[in-house]
Amino acid sequence: MRGMGMTNIRSIAKLAGVSVSTVSRVLNEHPYVKEEKRQKVLEAVEQLNYTKNANAVHLSKGKTYSIGVVLPYLNLPYFGEILQGIAGEALKHGYHLQLFQTNYDKGAELDAFHRLQMKEVDGLILTSRSNSLDVLTPFTENANVVFCENVYGHSCKKIYIDHYQGVRKGLEYLYTKGHSRIGLCLHRMFGTNSEERIRGYYDSSEAAGNPVRDEWIFNDCYHLEDGRDVVKTWEQLKEKPSALIVTSDQVSAGMVTEAGKRGVRIPDDLAILSFDNHPIADALDITSFEVPIRKVGEESFKLFLENTDPRPVILETKLFERGTV
Repeated sequence: MRGMGMTNIRSIAKLAGVSVSTVSRVLNEHPYVKEEKRQKVLEAVEQLNYTKNANAVHLSKGKTYSIGVVLPYLNLPYFGEILQGIAGEALKHGYHLQLFQTNYDKGAELDAFHRLQMKEVDGLILTSRSNSLDVLTPFTENANVVFCENVYGHSCKKIYIDHYQGVRKGLEYLYTKGHSRIGLCLHRMFGTNSEERIRGYYDSSEAAGNPVRDEWIFNDCYHLEDGRDVVKTWEQLKEKPSALIVTSDQVSAGMVTEAGKRGVRIPDDLAILSFDNHPIADALDITSFEVPIRKVGEESFKLFLENTDPRPVILETKLFERGTV
């Protein structure tokens, strides 16, 4: 495939019998070109099997009309929903997406920022990160980067769910149902969103005078199988929590199915309060907080388009009561 180099343009100009500037105007769809010359150029383009480098054309205008989306996994509904929101808005505004799947690998994440520096994309939406802010901050100066988390102490574009209040609301709801021994099931222990959930968990438990045990906090839970493992571990605990707050419907679904196999009664033996409110929560009658994940994607793209001073966008959760609490 040929690019938009001067050699190619000169070849087209020579074959068409026109100037290089005329070829450039035709390729850039300039209106002020005589139709006869336009046709000659297009015929030469076809004969030479020339392909216009759209990226180069856009760069000449200062834009690539491409936005990078950094996400750890593609196969988790949470990130899939964010991506759907971004993609819908990008389509409306004539942008296409470049996806950078990191698996939480710091080097892969930095590669996306290097692509931004090389102006391969006009900006980045960081759905979840593995590098520290100290590492990433130099890359964000004079760059269009949107964080999907509450980035404390940094003036930047950011949109996030209030995970701190979300977990506190969840605990308060469980208190009203008679639970005081409550555990927490997380994707990971680090990262702003996870740290906010943990902080909300400890603050609320302490304020209520309820016990907290290290073994009641389950980490590295992403998939159905992880939920099954949580139930197996829970069964082995000497002091068991009577309820678990689970930050993913996929994990909750695994817990419900495994509990059924093992004769663990939900919610009598173990109550499950989930987050996301994906279709699987409705299908399995799981009590879940709706997290407006797709809206996170939509609003993150709108923030990317804004040229105003950086501002935060904060979204709230909503409880859907079902049969697991």
